[in-house]
Amino acid sequence: MTLKPGPYLVLQTESGSRHLSLIGSNCWTIGRSDDNNFVLPDRWISRNHAMLQCMENGEFYLIDLGSRNGSFVNGRRVSVPVTLQNGDALTFGQTELQFYCPAPEPALPNASISRVDSQDFTATATLHIRRLISVMVVDIRDFTIMTRQIDEKILSEAIGTWFRRAGEIIGQYGSWVDKYIGDAVMAVWIHGAKGVDPAEMVQIIQAMSALAKMTSTLHEQFPLPFPLRIGAGLNTGFAMVGNTGTGDRPDYTALGDTVNAAFRFETSTKQLGLDIALGETTYQYLEGLGASEQFFKRYTVAMKGYEMPIIAHAGTFSDLDRFLKTHNTLG
Repeated sequence: MTLKPGPYLVLQTESGSRHLSLIGSNCWTIGRSDDNNFVLPDRWISRNHAMLQCMENGEFYLIDLGSRNGSFVNGRRVSVPVTLQNGDALTFGQTELQFYCPAPEPALPNASISRVDSQDFTATATLHIRRLISVMVVDIRDFTIMTRQIDEKILSEAIGTWFRRAGEIIGQYGSWVDKYIGDAVMAVWIHGAKGVDPAEMVQIIQAMSALAKMTSTLHEQFPLPFPLRIGAGLNTGFAMVGNTGTGDRPDYTALGDTVNAAFRFETSTKQLGLDIALGETTYQYLEGLGASEQFFKRYTVAMKGYEMPIIAHAGTFSDLDRFLKTHNTLG
């Protein structure tokens, strides 16, 4: 078998080894259903079983999507997104694959841009532009406590279901999951040159509300020790946005202080004992939609990595829903 360059999976079949390329996108789904990127006809595999995601630093994550029989890396069941290493053995149902991610070749001295050539697709050169974005970070609360109180199989199914539904909700509201980090997700909305359209901002906070509602009902489907809750940080500002996808399938990711602050705002909600923390710019856009201290109070928070305290506007999901209800009534 002649190996293609770049990361790939190897599937052993009765007729020999099959090579599954992991280039041309940043996300690949695995399952029995025909709508997956990799369709595996194994009756022990769920219709939408698992997902592989490539981050901007080249790392690959395996995320189980709440499959009935689980996803395994080197024989160990995956409960939360796990980083894959070159040569890892992946098991879905009774199907085994090997993950390979060869070390990149040293760059040529005169190389200024990186371009990957493959018979499967034509990649664009990596582009980075400064764009106005909104970044939402959502984190499951008391996750570590729950892992000590719950069977590993139930944990995997419940958290996998949460990741899948979170991705679906974020997609419904105009974005995508940019990162899966342990028990958290990050989503990015890219705005136009004229600023944030009011409808866009409403869409973002509607997504936040929908994520909270979805999370709060998971215990009705799985025997969890307590209802799950989330915390959320939302920040708006300029960032460097990279497009590393093809023309018909852009693959964006964002880098910079706007992104870092969104994570810090989410962390600050734990200090404040609240559910949501908004950056100053985000709040200013919401003010134009009728937001006030009645819904999101102003706080000064000390955030890791920042020398000076930062202004945050924070509240509960009930406050958020009251604001959305008021906005809808006025609209």
